[in-house]
Amino acid sequence: MTQNASMASGYWPQGTVYGALLNFQQEWQIRAPQMPEAPYKGAPKAPVLFIKTANTYTPSGGRIALPAAVAEVDIGANLAWIFGASAQPVACVLVNDVSIPHESYYRPPVKFKCVDGFLGVGSSTRGIDQVNADAVVLTVKVNGKEVQRVNYADTVRKSQALLAHISEFMTFQEGDVLLLGSDCLPDGKRPRAKAGDVVEISADGFETLVNAFTGGAV
Repeated sequence: MTQNASMASGYWPQGTVYGALLNFQQEWQIRAPQMPEAPYKGAPKAPVLFIKTANTYTPSGGRIALPAAVAEVDIGANLAWIFGASAQPVACVLVNDVSIPHESYYRPPVKFKCVDGFLGVGSSTRGIDQVNADAVVLTVKVNGKEVQRVNYADTVRKSQALLAHISEFMTFQEGDVLLLGSDCLPDGKRPRAKAGDVVEISADGFETLVNAFTGGAV
């Protein structure tokens, strides 16, 4: 993918997909009392990152299957940046970072975040010059009912600061994707989905990302 490439439809990740955790003020404040505890004994000094592997990708309109022992999953609505050859973001896309609910957000276990199909991927993108990432508001609906709004004005690190801090220790490659973070609800949890639910993630100027959930515990 190049900066001049058309990314109007049919988008699919071509590089490594990274996600940023603890990047919303609400979740940071909720977790702050735990940060002095072992093993880290202090707040993170750099962005907390994780990876979504290629087996997790599910297109918008596709079905996401829950493992047999799992009754429900966390919905992680994200705005994501897509990187070009210059190691700079060239486009944006909506994604759903689906996870099996778990307590630790310091070292998120692969078995909870990298389950087959656990990343809903928007079908279309917008150029980086068309989107003010720090002003985007995502609306999350489950079965047509709004359950959350994610406002990127409320992040701990604004998008360019997040990129600058990550770039201190790694270089993005062409096609890489960076999830700018998902917020929690006031109780510290994320919205949940179970088998039979349909989740929609939308934002002004983007096609709505839609995934139905199947399977799960019986």
